[in-house]
Formats: sequence, structure tokens, C-alpha cells
Amino acid sequence: MKIEQNKVVSVTYDLRTEGHDSEIVESATVEMPLEFIYGNGMMLPKFEEYLIDKSKGDDFKFMLNTDEAYGPIQEENYVDLPKASFLIDGEIDEEMLQIGNVIPLQDQDGNRFDGLVAVILDDTVKMDFNHPMAGEDLYFTGKIIDVRDATAEELEHGHVHGHGHDHHH
Repeated sequence: MKIEQNKVVSVTYDLRTEGHDSEIVESATVEMPLEFIYGNGMMLPKFEEYLIDKSKGDDFKFMLNTDEAYGPIQEENYVDLPKASFLIDGEIDEEMLQIGNVIPLQDQDGNRFDGLVAVILDDTVKMDFNHPMAGEDLYFTGKIIDVRDATAEELEHGHVHGHGHDHHH
């Protein structure tokens, strides 16, 4: 069965950002594969383009440049927040407020999102809301481990159900 629209695709992969021989920054394994419904907008379009027409057992290896992946780092995604907004019971949580930490935040509308602590000054904290992989080229190597038809329910909900627990092999 070939990969095409509305197929559920399971892949293992190693992701690197400095070339195909560099350090692995993210992986999906046979035990915990990446599963997605092909063509429903969950994945980067270019990522899917490289997998079209492949079948179970096929290997893949490709590179997405920054523009095909998560785009360049955007200056406007750096935001200065008053340090007071990090007060918990009147005190700054020094453990939490450290450069490089990812902090879950909430905007006025109650939307939750993660920000990375970039710079800490006396009264303000510069937060980075860029995608963690922004500005990076993505080098993928991997293997197609399964291709199947999506169920009606999966198509309706727009995501894969079960994560391998209720499939009998």
C-alpha cells in the first residue's frame, strides 16, 4: 500500500540539524513511531512531499531547509515581559526563571503556549516564542514502518487513534 491522501503513516526517524552525520536532536522509534494522517495538515508539507508513493519498508533520507521547515527566527517573536509577571506568591521562582528554561504561559484569552527564557534583566525577562526548530535546516533519515487506511473516526477527528495499543498484530 502506497502513501497517499488519508492514509495513516507510521515512520521511525532520526532528525539532525547540522547535516546527515551530525548529532541526533529528535527521534521516533519502532516502539514510539511518528503516526500521522497523510495530507491533513498536521505535518510540514515538504516532509509529506518527500514521502508520497513510498510503501511500508521503504527508507527515506531528505533535508528540509529553514523555509521548508519552521521558517527563520522572527525578531517579533522575542517579547520582553515584566519580571513581576513571573511572581508566584509574591516571589520569583528562581528555579523556574533560568535562561534556557521553557515556561508554560497563558495569554489574556486563556490560550496556553510555551516560551523560552532568553535573557533575564533587572526588571524584565526576554522570552523567545519562536518554534524550537526555527532557523534550522532539518535533516531526516528514517523508515516507513506502516501504511494503512485511516478509519472514518480518525478522519473525522483529524488525528490517529490508539497509538498502537489497540491494534492486534
